[in-house]
Amino acid sequence: MSTLCALFQATAAKHPDLVALRTPADAVTVTWREYADRVRRIAAGLAALGVRRGDTVALMMVNRPEFHLVDTAVFHLGATPFSLYNTSSPEQIQFLVGNAANRVVICEEQFLPAVLEGREGTAVEHVVCVDAAPDGTIGLDSLESTAPADFDFEATWRAVEPDDVLTLIYTSGTTGPPKGVELSHRNMIAAVTAAESVLPADHNDRIISFLPHAHVADRWGTHYTQIVTGLQVTCVANRRAVLPALVECRPTIFGAVPQVWYNIRAGVEAMIAGEVNQARKAALTQAIRVGLEHVRSEDPDEQLRTRYRTADERTLAPLRAMIGFDQIRYALCGAAPITADAVEFINALGIPLSEGWGMSEVCGLATLNPPHANRFGTCGPAVPGVELRLGDENELLVRGALVMKGYRGAVTHAAASLDEDGWLHTGDVATMDPDGYVRIIDRKKELIINSSGKNMSPSTIENTIKAGCPLIGQLVVIGDARPYNVALVLLEPEVLKGFAAGHGLDADLSALAAHPDVRQAVADGIEAGNQRLSRVEQVKRFAILPTWWEPGCPELTHTLKLRRGPIAERHAADIEQLYA
Repeated sequence: MSTLCALFQATAAKHPDLVALRTPADAVTVTWREYADRVRRIAAGLAALGVRRGDTVALMMVNRPEFHLVDTAVFHLGATPFSLYNTSSPEQIQFLVGNAANRVVICEEQFLPAVLEGREGTAVEHVVCVDAAPDGTIGLDSLESTAPADFDFEATWRAVEPDDVLTLIYTSGTTGPPKGVELSHRNMIAAVTAAESVLPADHNDRIISFLPHAHVADRWGTHYTQIVTGLQVTCVANRRAVLPALVECRPTIFGAVPQVWYNIRAGVEAMIAGEVNQARKAALTQAIRVGLEHVRSEDPDEQLRTRYRTADERTLAPLRAMIGFDQIRYALCGAAPITADAVEFINALGIPLSEGWGMSEVCGLATLNPPHANRFGTCGPAVPGVELRLGDENELLVRGALVMKGYRGAVTHAAASLDEDGWLHTGDVATMDPDGYVRIIDRKKELIINSSGKNMSPSTIENTIKAGCPLIGQLVVIGDARPYNVALVLLEPEVLKGFAAGHGLDADLSALAAHPDVRQAVADGIEAGNQRLSRVEQVKRFAILPTWWEPGCPELTHTLKLRRGPIAERHAADIEQLYA
């Protein structure tokens, strides 16, 4: 089948009575039959608003079933849905809808003020609200009850072609304004099929959607993968509620950014450290030690396999059940590098975590560690159908059917570009071993070259230090053209609350950032990380900033990438003080 429309119709017809979409505790459930029926009605309503093949429609919602319904309805018209980050300012919305030239925005009531202000001076004519119908907007119920007399839904979706633009993914904008990555039906089907050949999925699987819909990882990993495979999606509106949702949903497949995995590891370690039953504490400690020994062994002998099976049955399996991973089949990590020891630890628990690599321009995933041949510290080899090679300065180049059509408006991007031979120049510096396993070093434009001419990867240093200190939520290493490295530290809010309670401290962020006990804990964490770095990479001094950077702020992109230029400018005084 050549389009997501055809694949959706086939999946819905095959599993009409299964629940396709839900929220925790089944507060909302949508079967495949209901899903297909509402897609038809929403598509008809949008057609009545004048949405046609080739048009664009903006979406602004938290992770909720309505997103899937609306997005799928839009592409059944041959139109292109795209998501706005929920933290977008009116100015950012104005830029994005101006670039996309959409006439319709579909959003939640909570985002209406930003949407209404941001549409000024743009082509936006209609605002559809999925959970209310304030004056000047159209309610989703009203939209679904409107259909042109001459609208032929079947003929409309069958007219969609593989090279029609399925979605726009707007890039993070670390080096300039966001660019709209155009992904076709053909691109996304190639991406989903390639990943599914490494990690097979079907209608018996369950996954949680909690990453922003505007992030390609959620679009590929939950939305489009569900349409192809029929798996069930649990929508979690608040990202901070994802860990409790794991216990309720018990996913069979789960993907997350490194920080989530670091938090899971820190939670397990804190639980063991606080265990008052010494026999149980010793059993947990020993079980994880055996688990680490097992996953680090390329060819474990029968004695080690037996020890691991015993540890798993008695200790690790109950531990996984307690945190919601007792039915997990595959776990993925992407969006940013994760340390090898963190991947080892999660696998030692019996959670089969694989690291992959991708970007918006390749539909989210181009390399992936297969579970049976997982090499910790790498992001795996190319998925089937993808070619990789290293270009000048060891830049990773990618070619294949999952590589984007291009950027909207035929603009060029400072960080990635397509050459005449179809190779995507990713902007990522990498190494590749003889078996094709890739290790990402850093972005070409972000490498630190110190005053002695030494090249270093700031993200490698940052991830090494953060992995060993859960109190550090965000970390920025500075050192370009400097004699040594320094760091700006932001404290992880949830971990900080527990630290404050455990030490009898006031929970005020400004007070905690300056407290000697907090500073000592951070210093100890940085020193532990320094021991795993070369001398020239080590962080010599640090400053704790009494703030937190939310996605989309001047220092942080919506996809949680550091905007190093603005950080250096906005925090110049703090940085200079560290070198004083």
